[in-house]
Amino acid sequence: MKALKDFENELNKCSKCGLCEPACPLFKITPNDCVASKGKFIMLHGVTKGDLKLSKNINKYLDMCLRCGKCNHLCPSNIDIRQILNAAKYEYMKNSFWGHFIFLLESKYIFNNIIRLISNLTNCFRPKFKQSSNNTTTVLYFKGCVNQMFPNTDRYLYKIFKNAPINIITEDFDCCGLPLLSDGNMERFINAAEYNTKLINKNKYDYLITDCASCQHTINEYPKYINETVVPAEKSINWGDLIAAKNIHFKFNKPIKVTFHKPCHLDNDNFLHHILKNCENVEYIEMNNYDDCCGFAGSFSIKNFKTFNKIAKEKANNIINTKADYVITTCPGCILGLKHGLNLTHKNIKVLSLLEFLAKADEITY
Repeated sequence: MKALKDFENELNKCSKCGLCEPACPLFKITPNDCVASKGKFIMLHGVTKGDLKLSKNINKYLDMCLRCGKCNHLCPSNIDIRQILNAAKYEYMKNSFWGHFIFLLESKYIFNNIIRLISNLTNCFRPKFKQSSNNTTTVLYFKGCVNQMFPNTDRYLYKIFKNAPINIITEDFDCCGLPLLSDGNMERFINAAEYNTKLINKNKYDYLITDCASCQHTINEYPKYINETVVPAEKSINWGDLIAAKNIHFKFNKPIKVTFHKPCHLDNDNFLHHILKNCENVEYIEMNNYDDCCGFAGSFSIKNFKTFNKIAKEKANNIINTKADYVITTCPGCILGLKHGLNLTHKNIKVLSLLEFLAKADEITY
């Protein structure tokens, strides 16, 4: 586990070019140097040299980050910005009373038992996936915290794949760890990453599948934090990728207009147009800035509520301008962010996961 001091060379690589500023969704709203990575790096460099203390004020700016990765993609020095911010957040939180309290709530004893309790209470509402033996594709399904608690996604999957030659394996996975990283709970994150990796590696599968872009992205980044091989890139996909690969067709009896919000953590959305091409009576309308952040970003929406409102409302206006019946996405967190923005504008446009939308089809063929 790297300490902030271990990133001193990375901090020195920052040329202060400022390309991170126009890339940052928050800087567009609050043009303060400390909001963008450049300003954060100046402060953290001062911390590593001993000129500054990792103070409450610096922590405020660590929390003022969507972890969307826009600045990462444009950084000419190829600095892993999120990893540095995660290390700094951990060093602040581990020495604060509030940090100890958050770490207690996120411990396996409390956090996991709450999820397990809710999951057990909802198991009776989940369909049982049938096992097929002919020309099957075996997938290991990483449900994520939301879908461990709520059975809806299992029902959508059952309807979409009930006649497909697919075996779905589930395990008692821990949280992917992204909320833990955002809160600076690095030790708990590493524990979750190592536990999940052992479960993944003990199974034989064709694909590891998630229906949450944030879960998929976080699992793919485990090797940055633990010395374990997790999943080859070609085997780590989402349900949209598999549906596109299987060339499944969906017929809707009535014409529908849809638009799509691309989550920040979704690295590849090539599956989308292939799926929509196979959806009869569905018209796709791309919204303006379809890949801009919805503003939710987990605890960011609570700590920076006013800023969240501004981002969510702008995203909602882009959705409204498409005049679509549905906005679909592939992240449970984004669903909450999009719903919040549309509620602020008082527009009744339904927000659905990709799986929920496809499960609404009147006919599904393979």
